[in-house]
Amino acid sequence: MEPCQKVLSIDASTGYYRMRRYPLKDYFGPVDLGLHLTGRERCLNIGTGLFSGSILPGSNRLVINGFSPCWRGFFISSMGGAGLVFDNLGINMVSIVGKAARPSILYLNREHGEEVEVEVVPVDARSIWSSGGDRKGAYAMMDEALGRFAGRYSGDYRALAVGPAAESTDFGGILSAPVKDGKATAVDTWAGRGGLGSNMLSDHGIAAVVYGGTVVDEDFRDRSVADAWFEDRYKKKLAVKDFEATTKYRFDPKFETGGTLGVNYATVGGRFIALNYRSASWTEAERVEAHRRLVLDHYLKQFNEETIATKNQATCGEPCSAVCKKMNGDYKKDYEPYQALGPLCGIFDQRAAELVNRASDSAGLDAISAGGVVAWMMDCLDSGDLAPRDLGVDDMPRWGLDGFDVVADSMHNADLAIGLLESIVSKRGVVDLSEGARKWGRRVRATTGVRVLDRFVYTAHGRKGWMVPNQYWTPGVLAPMAIMGKYYMHYGAEFLEPRALGRACAERLKKELVMDNAGVCRFHRGWAEEMVPEAMEALYGRKDAYLRSVAVAASRINSRNAGVFWESDGDIAFVRSFLSRARDVDGDSGPALASWIAAFDADPREAALDFWFDVRKGIDESLREFL
Repeated sequence: MEPCQKVLSIDASTGYYRMRRYPLKDYFGPVDLGLHLTGRERCLNIGTGLFSGSILPGSNRLVINGFSPCWRGFFISSMGGAGLVFDNLGINMVSIVGKAARPSILYLNREHGEEVEVEVVPVDARSIWSSGGDRKGAYAMMDEALGRFAGRYSGDYRALAVGPAAESTDFGGILSAPVKDGKATAVDTWAGRGGLGSNMLSDHGIAAVVYGGTVVDEDFRDRSVADAWFEDRYKKKLAVKDFEATTKYRFDPKFETGGTLGVNYATVGGRFIALNYRSASWTEAERVEAHRRLVLDHYLKQFNEETIATKNQATCGEPCSAVCKKMNGDYKKDYEPYQALGPLCGIFDQRAAELVNRASDSAGLDAISAGGVVAWMMDCLDSGDLAPRDLGVDDMPRWGLDGFDVVADSMHNADLAIGLLESIVSKRGVVDLSEGARKWGRRVRATTGVRVLDRFVYTAHGRKGWMVPNQYWTPGVLAPMAIMGKYYMHYGAEFLEPRALGRACAERLKKELVMDNAGVCRFHRGWAEEMVPEAMEALYGRKDAYLRSVAVAASRINSRNAGVFWESDGDIAFVRSFLSRARDVDGDSGPALASWIAAFDADPREAALDFWFDVRKGIDESLREFL
């Protein structure tokens, strides 16, 4: 039989479903096929790549895509390991259309080769979210889905869930975790970026999806064949190459730490971001000293002692040598959440950061966006632009670093951040982010008459779309790409002329799509960018067709690019400060950098507009081939 992708299309309003098959011709995975489906109707797509269940490490990522309520365009998000159980349904994708009349759990099961069982079961979402004690919100919904349907599964099963943020904001994420002995473990995995949890609940009425089955399909399991591929290219077997490629995420002996949190904080030095990006205006010596005192000697030290030294680590639910999930008890430590809801908010202690990250996760928020918004609000409080009563809180942040008590002041800031998260979810004071932080920022009348949006660092898309950038101090994270907030851009620390930066972003997009469309985790990109197409050729004879499909998808995604010039003075200051640091600290004495710095000095907004448009030119000239 001709190989194909099997898509189960479900109407959440009626429970009606049907199977569709798509031959491996124009569409090869959850991204290009999901893009096609969303072009035809408003749907949320949940699926795996063709290598799910295979011996290729990291190949069991669950890819979710559809219309992003916060970005206001097509968006792709994914979570590790969750595709391994999904593969047991014997299908490649579920596409949800329509909206259930009440918040519901979508139940999927396939036992012993029979067709997939589908049920849409109404639940009292608000009651479930408020229950569960310490495991409330999204955790309570995940536990409800697992507990209610556990007796129906004879094999592995897993659940996706949203929290109350999916109802009250446009940046609700989707939570999952591996299941052991009938209960979710503490190893959270998230499809957070893009607010697809808000899409799942608000557009389709689905508060959770529980799935599993016993289908055994013909997954690629021949290790000797895979080893031959890798030995031909790298002169190393698959396991050896993958072990090398994932060093950072496991343990890097060069820095005596591991994981994204450990290695990034060990190496960031003067590129340290804190206090809603205020650190960008400090001197290099001030940044280095703050990083040493607050991070190296405390925040990172705690992590190394509690997690790295004890080897307290796990996988996302699939066999993988990266063991990238760095744990401390029930708390999973990743760089970007613990940066955005950490130093960006004036929190430099792990105990305090754990509490605020758990509050964000329970609410079901995208933690990176939550950190960016909360840091912005704290900045408005500290600057006097807004009063505590405006934001539904009682306190002011402690952001003065002279005499800063790293434990007590971090906890104070964490308590305030938790209060602001509660205001976001419950709409206290003047806070209402149901139509997004960007639109809210336009409407807020600052008590001092200051335009509060200028303190918010974000990328803009269309009329209302917004995204808090990835937590790296580099212009690429503010590039006008069609999808931002992921790694579909160049985030290297070196200065590139803006048009070259745009081209680099476009190339990064295509390389990331090679992996995402195959459901392969980017932590394995050291080999996956090259070997995924080779595997497509070896198993399906379609390397060139696959690469063309990825290029077409990249062009089609970019054709919907509604990027908007940087609206915030904070964005412009972010880029301007990067340029100065590239000259003064990194020692770039090239004429191109000097010219841009002079332009920003003469007229910051005009220079920023020229810089932004040059980046956009580089993007568009690289992605126009298949339009």
